[in-house]
Amino acid sequence: MKKLITLFILSTLFISCTIKPQEINYGEDTCHYCSMTIVDRQHAAQLVTDKGKVYKFDAAECMIHQLSETTTPIALYLVTDYSTPESLIDAEKATFIISPNIPSPMKANLSALAKREDAISLQEEKDGELFTWEELLKHLNN
Repeated sequence: MKKLITLFILSTLFISCTIKPQEINYGEDTCHYCSMTIVDRQHAAQLVTDKGKVYKFDAAECMIHQLSETTTPIALYLVTDYSTPESLIDAEKATFIISPNIPSPMKANLSALAKREDAISLQEEKDGELFTWEELLKHLNN
């Protein structure tokens, strides 16, 4: 019986610490940083800690601002692919565009795309500047 209880406790801990994104309930969930309701399906973002805790944001810029205020180890940095609404992608692999012709919820005009080619096409259509994740962090933290 003692082994069964130990196994149950260990499996519960393992399940509760799963590192994965959560579904965003648009129109219901609120941004962890600014408390706005998350409604924009092309700009939402998430952080997942190394212990599995999920923080949801209405825009990538809110997620980035939150990073400057936290010391919690992060396992996943996720942003929505602008060309595929509601589809979360790895921010560290995304290409970002800042364009005054693509408004985002917090007015940073920041969007993410999974494919660099798509970002280049969008830039040709809407103007703007392209960034990698590292370049974006430096740009927004200056």
